Amino acid sequence: MNALRALRTRPMRALVGDTRLFGLLNTGMTQRYATTVQSKPALPPGSELAGKSNLTAKIHEKLKIMQYKHNKIMEQMTGDISGMEREDMARLAKEQSSMGMIVVPYEHLLKLYSELIELEQMMSADDPDLRRLAREERQEVLENVVTAENDIINALLPKDSAESAGAILEIRAGTGGDEASIFCGDLLHMYEKYAQLRKWKLETMSMDSEGDKIKEIVLKVSGRGVFGVLMFESGVHRVQRVPATETQGRVHTSTATVAVLPHAANVNIVIKESDLRIDVFRASGKGGQHVNTTDSAVRITHIPTGISVENQQERSQIQNRERAMQVLRARMYERERSRLDLERRASRNKLIGSGDRSEKCRTYNYAQNRVTDHRINFSMFNIEGMMNGTALQIVIDQLRIQHDLDELASMDNFDDISPPTQ
Repeated sequence: MNALRALRTRPMRALVGDTRLFGLLNTGMTQRYATTVQSKPALPPGSELAGKSNLTAKIHEKLKIMQYKHNKIMEQMTGDISGMEREDMARLAKEQSSMGMIVVPYEHLLKLYSELIELEQMMSADDPDLRRLAREERQEVLENVVTAENDIINALLPKDSAESAGAILEIRAGTGGDEASIFCGDLLHMYEKYAQLRKWKLETMSMDSEGDKIKEIVLKVSGRGVFGVLMFESGVHRVQRVPATETQGRVHTSTATVAVLPHAANVNIVIKESDLRIDVFRASGKGGQHVNTTDSAVRITHIPTGISVENQQERSQIQNRERAMQVLRARMYERERSRLDLERRASRNKLIGSGDRSEKCRTYNYAQNRVTDHRINFSMFNIEGMMNGTALQIVIDQLRIQHDLDELASMDNFDDISPPTQ
């Protein structure tokens, strides 16, 4: 490898970062957005990366414009600034810093493209040792190309502050009777195990259950970036298996709905007391002190929106009211986020993270040992790993990849910057 590097005009610099998009180079997942890179230096038609870049020609055009503007600002700041106002200097420094977060990795990416061209030329050399070394280093450069593209994608995409927050996780049994309630418990176990792996804290806010049959459970999940990780879990989860109560070995299909809401603890959601209808009633359960003896259960309805939340988990009416208000605040926060999101994306249908419970998002087929996420047509043959939480991250990563690519594709229609005139 060192001998090969000595033959090249530019040494390769490793870029440390997340390489979760690497698998896309060898899959058809990005064909919707794929295009041969149109910027200079261009990749040769036979290149492994040509036609598979996550950055479209339109995005490259925007990056070239940003690079031009960044260089012009640098010229201004390194030139004669004696007559420049302090406010103008501060503004230029801010623009230079902001653009630099995108331009610097973009310039590194262009160097990597050049290295690929050189390596692919070396792969046609007469020396078999040189060809072998070129093939080995090309793989390393390809990995760094994807890392650099990923850094650029993350810098380009708009940031959603809610993704760094905790979350309210709601799981409810759907169609399928007792089997749906058992599946609801299985999903709870999956998320509990996954939360343990991530070192998140789970707190039960309300639950309606009977043994291992859970009709409904609401959890508060605390930790860094919880909502950003779990946001794609919202939707209808379908299970296909032979229930334990089935005597003839027939496969049943049952469903459970999952909703993930950002925890709105530090968000200013104004809820007028006059807009609330608060009902109290006796808690139901298996018996014991306070159950069916005091009006400790609370139902809160936000009259303008019709959102209704009830809680009977605690013995105290005050505690139940506090928990119900937390869930109500989270639902109203998500409602407002969804409204703004729909306004921003009215031109296209958002497939991931919409929380539309009428849409089947994932199937767990026990007979085939298969988990399929229908939103991205991704299948994995590891039911056991999925249900014990260890394989859930694989699916979440694939959903995040497609989400970021969809976000990037929506940026193709930008007309806010005019190309520089020569």
